[in-house]
Amino acid sequence: MTLSKRNNVRIAGAGPVTLIFSHGFGCDQSMWKYLLPHFQARFRTVTYDLVGAGQSDLTAYDRVRYDSLAGYATDLNEIVTEYGQGTVILVGHSVSAMIGALADRQQPGRIAAHVMVGPSPCYIDDGDYIGGFKHQDIHELLETLDSNYLGWSSTMAPVIMGAPGQPMLSEELTNSFCRTDPDIARQFARVTFLSDNRLDVQGLPTPVLILQSIDDLIAPVSVGQYLNAVLPNSTLCLIDNIGHCPHMSAPTACSQAMDAFLQPWAPGP
Repeated sequence: MTLSKRNNVRIAGAGPVTLIFSHGFGCDQSMWKYLLPHFQARFRTVTYDLVGAGQSDLTAYDRVRYDSLAGYATDLNEIVTEYGQGTVILVGHSVSAMIGALADRQQPGRIAAHVMVGPSPCYIDDGDYIGGFKHQDIHELLETLDSNYLGWSSTMAPVIMGAPGQPMLSEELTNSFCRTDPDIARQFARVTFLSDNRLDVQGLPTPVLILQSIDDLIAPVSVGQYLNAVLPNSTLCLIDNIGHCPHMSAPTACSQAMDAFLQPWAPGP
C-alpha cells in the first residue's frame, strides 16, 4: 500500500520549503482549507489524513500500532521522507502538534520548525500543571463517547469549535466527527486525552510557534504558557479567538502570525 493511498496525501503549491499540515482529533485535512490558500503561492504544501480519519485507507488501521501517538509519529516521518522536499516545517493542530514533536524526537534534525495550533502535551491537571481537565472529567467524557458517540459528537463539536457567530463551522466539525468510524474514534480519543507528552516536549530544540486562542476549553492559555516555558526556541502567539480551531475561525490572524515566524525560511508575501 502506498503512503498516498494510506494517508490520502495531497500536494499543492510550490517553493523551496515544504509545509506539512496534520489535523486534530475528529477532523481531516479539509479543515486546513481556510489557511492553505495563503501559503500555496510560496510553499509546497502537503496535507494528509491520519489513518482512521477522513479518506485514509481504513484497512491500514492497526489497533496495536495506533494505541499510542508514536504510531502516528512514525507515519508522519514516513510522509516527511517521501514528500518533504527541501526545508520541512510541520503545522499540527491539537493532538497532531504532539505527533509532530514525537516525530521530531524520532528523527532529530529532519524537521526545521513547528507551528503548533492549540497544542497540549497533557490534558489533565497534575500538581502545578494546569491542563484544563480533572481525571474525572476525562473519564466521564470517554464514558459518554463509548455509550453514545453520535450524541457526544453533536454536543461536543460546537463546544470544541467555539466561534460564536460562525455556526457553519460548528456544523462542519460535527459532520466531520460523525463521518469518523466510532470504534476508531473511541480508541483515538483515549490515546489523545490520556497521553502525557510533557517529557517529550521539554527541551526540544527545534523552533516552535505556539498559536493559542485566548479562550479555548480544550487547551487553555496556561497550557500555551507552559509550552513556551519548556520549549527553549518557542514563540507564544495568543489569537483573539474563542474555540479550539483558530485555523478555521480566525485564519487571517493565524496566517499573519505564521508569516512572521516563517520569515527566516521563506520571505512573506
